[in-house]
Amino acid sequence: MRVAIPAETEANETRVAATPDSIKKLIVLGATVVVQSGAGVSSGITDSEYTAAGATIAGTASTAIEDADLVLKVRRPSATELASYKRGASVIATMDPYGHEDALAAIAGAGVNAYAMEFMPRITRAQVMDVLSSQANLAGYRAVIDGAAEYGRALPMMMTAAGTVPAARIFIMGVGVAGLQAIATARRLGAIVTATDVRPATKEQVESLGAKFVAVEDDEFKQAETAGGYAKEMSAEYKAKQAALVAAHIAKQDIVITTALIPGRPAPKLISADMVHSMRAGSVIIDLAVERGGNCELAKPGETVVTDNGVRIVGHLNVPGRLAATASSLYARNLLAFVETLVDKETKALAPKWDDELVKSTLLTRDGAVVHPNFLPK
Repeated sequence: MRVAIPAETEANETRVAATPDSIKKLIVLGATVVVQSGAGVSSGITDSEYTAAGATIAGTASTAIEDADLVLKVRRPSATELASYKRGASVIATMDPYGHEDALAAIAGAGVNAYAMEFMPRITRAQVMDVLSSQANLAGYRAVIDGAAEYGRALPMMMTAAGTVPAARIFIMGVGVAGLQAIATARRLGAIVTATDVRPATKEQVESLGAKFVAVEDDEFKQAETAGGYAKEMSAEYKAKQAALVAAHIAKQDIVITTALIPGRPAPKLISADMVHSMRAGSVIIDLAVERGGNCELAKPGETVVTDNGVRIVGHLNVPGRLAATASSLYARNLLAFVETLVDKETKALAPKWDDELVKSTLLTRDGAVVHPNFLPK
């Protein structure tokens, strides 16, 4: 079994799909591992470290990928990369297929078996493979650090001989993995933290971290969660009530961090232009959903917008990649855990169990066709 680790091709992608530690374990599984030269540089991993772990270094992506049975990536393969894949090869990555059906069709047309790590089911045995959680956890942490840097003031209350510095007020919108880590980080840094989410189960989680929960807690709120633990799309009436509550609250905040996403849908708009204009000069909004259209109406992907009333709206792309070394380490472990379920321990070859829940949930393309139910014709 030949496993390839090419360098990522997207300009803002700093992560890599394998570390020296994960490569050692792939080799124990029976793999021959080929890494493209420079693939790990942005994550602080040199070619020599990969070589010491037992990998072979290839000069180009095509050299690394050709004849590979399995390709491990952070992002889905580009059209250029697909030209180097042999038919029947497998690729595991975060595929981001929603809204990119043409790219999905191209992967199928290349005869590649593609697995989307972000579709990993939320079941006990798949927790170690949950890339959404591992990367969102880091994004939530980094959002607070970025917010503190942009805010330009101290976060904790400080009582000094020169006077008292008040604690910063931080509001977290969306209490998934990223939101919970943002709450915990902001609390550790001494801020006064409040948070909101449409899922009732999050109230107890927020309060357990020492933050105050802010939401319209009506009957719709009590049923606003899917069986998979994701947020449901709320009614227009609920959105209006929640927006009124948030508008009054947000005007008093120093830093607002938004994390709300709905799988397969554009990010819900939580902060209107009017809300932004109600905030004080020097306030900061960190929009972690900016790549999906943003939770803030004025956020722009890859830019920091400064409004006419002095509010800074930060739209960093690939926030986990701003902690590339840590993000790569966790992501590589997620991939390794999944690969272990696909390899036959006797033959040391790829042998997916097509009826396994992990495979059925993540497999997008097989034998030249799109096979995932979410992307089949209605």
